[in-house]
Amino acid sequence: MVAGLLIGLLIGAAGASIVLRRLHKGERDTFSTTMKALAADVFASQSESFLALAKTQLEPREKAVESLVHPIKESLEKMGTTLQGLEVARQGAYSELKTQVAQLLESQKELRSETGNLVTALRSPVVRGRWGEMQLRRVVEMAGMLAHCDFVEQTTVTADGSRLRPDLLVQLPGGKQVVVDAKAPLQAYLDALEARDEDTRHARLVDHARQIRDHIAKLSAKSYWSQFPQTPEFVVLFIPGETFFSAALEQDPTLIEQGVNQQVILATPTTLIALLRAVAYGWNQETVAESARQVSELGRDLYNRLATLTGHFTKVGRGLESAVRAYNDTIGSFERSVLPGARRLKEHGVVPKDEVAELKEIELTARAPKAAELPAAVIDDAA
Repeated sequence: MVAGLLIGLLIGAAGASIVLRRLHKGERDTFSTTMKALAADVFASQSESFLALAKTQLEPREKAVESLVHPIKESLEKMGTTLQGLEVARQGAYSELKTQVAQLLESQKELRSETGNLVTALRSPVVRGRWGEMQLRRVVEMAGMLAHCDFVEQTTVTADGSRLRPDLLVQLPGGKQVVVDAKAPLQAYLDALEARDEDTRHARLVDHARQIRDHIAKLSAKSYWSQFPQTPEFVVLFIPGETFFSAALEQDPTLIEQGVNQQVILATPTTLIALLRAVAYGWNQETVAESARQVSELGRDLYNRLATLTGHFTKVGRGLESAVRAYNDTIGSFERSVLPGARRLKEHGVVPKDEVAELKEIELTARAPKAAELPAAVIDDAA
């Protein structure tokens, strides 16, 4: 409809332009004004019709589109609310993470400082030896092998004019002992921690493995097992840290085999705890066995005492039977010798206040012990 209107207006305008060229100027002005007014009226009328038609056709579509868009709008609003909450939570988590990272950096700084202090302190042989002994005591305590019951520290023996002092003697059940030495060399490893470049660090770690190997040889040459009675033919070399042991093994994987060949067992805190736990289990079994022996002795003694007590009961039973027989014999004598005279007194006019009660014999007998568990002598004696 709109297209037809426009085409009509264009045709009318074209025809008007032809007519205007044929008219005079005054007539052209009048005609032009009339045509404009007519075109305006036609356009206004057609516009109202178009708007009414558009309103009639577009309103249902608008409502349909609105019904489709409304759930999407609600979903977007909910999503926006959720995103706002997530953003708030993210900011809070980021702030907390930032705080924790700052604390972690501070802790690392303190740890680095403390590690530096420890490395500096461990460079002193006296401090390093004392620290190794402390680590050894902690391992023994965690394994349940306390100093007052299961091990002896700093025992010194003299052999071939030299004094041997192991750091620990682990007492085994049956009077046996295991010697533990905690003087592992750590100087080269400490130097490796302070190395400026990788080549220097590698060289220091190689020295660390060599020092462990040399100490194994020296420890084997001391032959602790020949100085302490009832000691297995090996000695335990305690290395007070897993890192010290792993660093040496990286440079020389044959250290364990070399130690076994020289009767030296390398032990870190983890492996020494396992060894001491096994010893503690042996002590527990020894305690259980000792308790079982004592219980057996107590049971045997109790059984013997029960047998003795049964003999006493048998004697008491025999005594009761003798008393019963004497009682019965007394009643018989009383009835035969005493009562007849008393009855004759009544014949001579003696009137008693009360009658003499009749006495009955006791026929019960004491029960003799017959249990199969009792000694045969006791049963025969009771019979």
